[in-house]
Amino acid sequence: MSLPPILQNLELPIICAPMFIVSGPELVIAQCKAGVVGSFPALNARPAEMLEKWIIQIKTELAEYQAANPDKKVAPFAVNQICHPSNNRLMEDMKVCVKHEVPIIITSLQAPQEIFDAVRSYGGTILHDVVNIRHTKKALKQGASGIIAVCAGAGGHAGTLSPFALVPEIRSFHDGPLLCSGSIATGGAVLAAQAAGADLAYIGTRFIASQEANAQQAYKDMIVESSANDIVYSSLFTGVSGNYLKPSIAKAGMDPDNLPEADKSKMNFGSGSASDAKAWKDIWGSGQGVGSIHSAPSVAEIVDQLKEEYLAAKQRICD
Repeated sequence: MSLPPILQNLELPIICAPMFIVSGPELVIAQCKAGVVGSFPALNARPAEMLEKWIIQIKTELAEYQAANPDKKVAPFAVNQICHPSNNRLMEDMKVCVKHEVPIIITSLQAPQEIFDAVRSYGGTILHDVVNIRHTKKALKQGASGIIAVCAGAGGHAGTLSPFALVPEIRSFHDGPLLCSGSIATGGAVLAAQAAGADLAYIGTRFIASQEANAQQAYKDMIVESSANDIVYSSLFTGVSGNYLKPSIAKAGMDPDNLPEADKSKMNFGSGSASDAKAWKDIWGSGQGVGSIHSAPSVAEIVDQLKEEYLAAKQRICD
């Protein structure tokens, strides 16, 4: 297993997942300064003209921070492209990313070949998220640099396979970068992902409950107050099955235990929802690891805690 140089000099083997609405420049910059890869969905930058401004802001602040702190491990950042026909910004957003040579592009759903070719044109790293082996092999054939295994328990759109099933199976034929996503909210879980065969952990929910996250205070409070039992898996809100907080569904006037299925063909990333309640504005995503989150400190404090837990888990194994 070998990682490209861009992913080797991290404080912890973590890439922070791009979260719709929640991830913005403030969160990404804080994550990268803390030594873990920060990311955001291109669609979070609205109107579209904001995307270039966000990228310039992130690159500028990180470069200045690195210059002032040469001994710090400042991580690269990533932009997530949602590759779906309803995303009519996709190709224009990619032109902006190519112009500024965004170091890492994370692709979701069915990425066209043009996206892979565009990232390779400037030597960027492209990571594609998958929920099964068929999607993995297709992405690698198209030229993905690495794979994000989105396993059971991940926040937002998630698969149904255990990480202990999907990660080793992917590793059996892929020796490049491999990330594991699904219920990872502690340093011990990061180590477990590596033990299963992944190079890095892919963490989202833990950073919703952070000072820098662009999330309503009520959302952050619900993350802190919830447990795994408060997560429901449903396709209703976007057409793709995902994990959401039951209290937010109930607050929107629906019965979280009796939700109808949605038509995947009607998935729309323009409105972001197939129902009157909008994901992710009203219906809040969360992974099953939410029960391990008990506070909403700064990103730097979260990464410090994850590092302590990671090293303690290593020590327990060695003992």
